[in-house]
Amino acid sequence: MLWDELARRPYAAETGPVDRARCEALCPGETARVVRDAARAIERRVDLLGSEEIFVGRPVEWLRDHKTGRTWPQAYAPRVDYAELDRDSDVKLPWELSRLQWLIPAGLAYRLDGDERYALTVREVIEEWIAANPFARTVNWAIAMEAALRIVSWTWFFHVFARSAAWSDAAFRRRFLDVLYAHADFVERHLERSDVNGNHFTADATGLAFAGLFFGNRGRGRRWSTLGWSLLRAELPRQVTTDGVDFECSTAYHRLVTELFLFPALYRWRAGLTIEADVRERLLRMGEFAAAYSRPDGTTPLWGDADDGRVLPLGGQDVNDHRYLAELVAMAFDAPGLAPPPAADRSEIFWLLGDVPAPDVTPPGNVSKAFAKGGVYIMRTELDHVFIDCGPVGTAGRGGHGHNDCLAFEAVLEGVPLVTDSGTFAYTSAPRWRNAFRATAAHNTPMIDDEELNRFVHPDYLWLLINDAVPRVVRWSTGADRDTLEARHSGYERLPAPVTVSRTLVLDRTGHRLAVRDRFAGQGEHHVSDPIHFTPGVDVGPAEADRCDLRSEGHAFVIRWGPADLWSAEIVDSWVSRSYGTRAPGRCLRLTRHGPLRDLAFGIAPAGRDSETWLSDVLEMSDRT
Repeated sequence: MLWDELARRPYAAETGPVDRARCEALCPGETARVVRDAARAIERRVDLLGSEEIFVGRPVEWLRDHKTGRTWPQAYAPRVDYAELDRDSDVKLPWELSRLQWLIPAGLAYRLDGDERYALTVREVIEEWIAANPFARTVNWAIAMEAALRIVSWTWFFHVFARSAAWSDAAFRRRFLDVLYAHADFVERHLERSDVNGNHFTADATGLAFAGLFFGNRGRGRRWSTLGWSLLRAELPRQVTTDGVDFECSTAYHRLVTELFLFPALYRWRAGLTIEADVRERLLRMGEFAAAYSRPDGTTPLWGDADDGRVLPLGGQDVNDHRYLAELVAMAFDAPGLAPPPAADRSEIFWLLGDVPAPDVTPPGNVSKAFAKGGVYIMRTELDHVFIDCGPVGTAGRGGHGHNDCLAFEAVLEGVPLVTDSGTFAYTSAPRWRNAFRATAAHNTPMIDDEELNRFVHPDYLWLLINDAVPRVVRWSTGADRDTLEARHSGYERLPAPVTVSRTLVLDRTGHRLAVRDRFAGQGEHHVSDPIHFTPGVDVGPAEADRCDLRSEGHAFVIRWGPADLWSAEIVDSWVSRSYGTRAPGRCLRLTRHGPLRDLAFGIAPAGRDSETWLSDVLEMSDRT
């Protein structure tokens, strides 16, 4: 029988029964998390991209933006206007709902105890989706990427529930396989190919690879598997630099794209197929980058866009904790040296790979790294983490998911997150906010004459930027006592009175202190704004003549700047978005000057000790740094 034959085939992840006691021993608290989230799934209560927990209907309202109430019509998908920039609707809401990833905890709970309630819930929801979304007739068929990601979740559900009583009905089995097959046919016919491909095209290829490996030699299975893998192999060196950085210039999309390339590789490995050396090497480098940008506390720099997209989210870690990614790559390719110390929450690894021990790794500790091809530099000690963007505008100069953040930085000092990027917040539902969050002023980098460092093409072109700011790294060095980076960009050389912006950053590795000097080369009078956005939760004192006190997590810091008589300082309100659809108030120190160009230096240091003397020296930074 076809169903049984497909159920015997290998899969990319473990899907069989799990010993509850062993799960709890390896991942304390995970069983309670899974049971809780599975109960929410049974009740059809879902948190959709910042919506907070909402009831999505019985049957599920698949075509609805559950935040605004907007419902898309049932119509031929290519003719559906899903962006709707003149409305506050967000098509990502029905898309996220239709990926069915919110049902995954029900599958995990079934693996724990075999309770048929979970199998029945997932079957009912899938049947409701099929009934409400005829082939190519709703907004949920608008792009191939969404169909491709459903292929991944549906194949996982199949292998989890294939032998359950709730899934034993022959008519349901036929409908399920027919619609899954139609998904692969749709993706093949609607590949999102362009002159420069990004994560959408990669997702399409991943969906084809999964469908092909799922169906094997049945029908077009072999063709889909071969096509999907060949597309992935071709795109990997185009989209990922030789040092492992996704060219979309975003940590969140780096995670997504790593999963998109890695999961088909895991599927092929389990199926006994070849993983070519070039693919293995590039994936290892991607894992190495994730290990470097992941902080010890599990937080991740908010570099570029973030829509929280995942391929097969199984674990219970925070949405911004990417530590599992490096560990997964390390374990998949037997390269433990690239991984950070295993995260406290190893649930993602457990559900994917099973009962496997954590790799024996040497903590990265105080290893600073340059990812020069990707344009990212990371200064790191046991207690400090400074992430600096010296890369090009994203997606090969198009903008894409990159922001106006050239020479911007985020900083953790003495274990305390202090300086942050602003994040993303939203896409098409709020074009004004979308542009504000990707604008220069939302990042920790100088702004000249209120101009963007990369011009916006048009306010409605939410993923395009003009490639003005071409970066150049002048100096990078790391040693026992200090790390130094000096770089510049050309973003403001287009002005009638051109200005070249240069920035030098120095991390005092033993004192947990960061110094920054900005130089502005040019003629004439200009308005210069240099913002420093603080992490929400940092208590920011008033801006005095040349200093401001900071407090967070029981630690005290001071930031000083100068020449104080040439620069004005004010504390202003700002916004920080840690995840898609959410934002929290923050505070920003804005240093400004209007007139002839003058250099600016500022430094952040723990209060007390010899920091005041050191900060005074910072204000007189010269080439000796």
